[in-house]
Amino acid sequence: MGFQPGSRLKENIRNLVVGPLMVNTYILIDPKTCYAAIIDPGAEDARILSEVERLNVHPAIILNTHTHGDHIGGNGMIKAATMAPLAVHQAEAEWLADPSANLSNSLGFPIVSPPADILLEGNESLQVGDLELKVLHTPGHSPGSVCFVVDNVVFCGDLIFREGVGRTDLPGGDTDQLIHSIRHKISTLPEDTVLYPGHGPSTTVGYEKRTNLFL
Repeated sequence: MGFQPGSRLKENIRNLVVGPLMVNTYILIDPKTCYAAIIDPGAEDARILSEVERLNVHPAIILNTHTHGDHIGGNGMIKAATMAPLAVHQAEAEWLADPSANLSNSLGFPIVSPPADILLEGNESLQVGDLELKVLHTPGHSPGSVCFVVDNVVFCGDLIFREGVGRTDLPGGDTDQLIHSIRHKISTLPEDTVLYPGHGPSTTVGYEKRTNLFL
């Protein structure tokens, strides 16, 4: 039987695996207001919008955990269709419109995203209906990588995966920073905290502390 992390928000999170690099796009829903956050709309924007329509929710914000091309490909169409503001960390705001900086050129599909409406620094909070998301600045995979924490859930992008961590050999990556981010921002959270990464299955802080060599 596979590992199945629990979460009090599990029923309010939809996950679509999109694009050739199989990015996890998350739709986080506040059930009281039906407002939603769309996190890392990496590709297949029409499919994401179809799911939003099926769920009958109103996107209140688009969040990028970082601005590598495989995580931002759907920003343009989704922003145009929903009028939701786009939030990224300020360190990578200029990468959105630069296919070389966001690495989409090297992936073979140049991506130019619309500019961010909200520039994040870390430690601020974002409101999605009645849900409050705390922003953690967690550099290492990229300079502007962030995690979004709500209740006992963390949307952690490419910082940490189940039994692994994000790459640091890409431009702007830094192994020491990544390990510092994990140890000081993630491993200090309660062990039942559920981690929803940018690729692959979800996990928990406790599971990673027991099995992940980097922790």
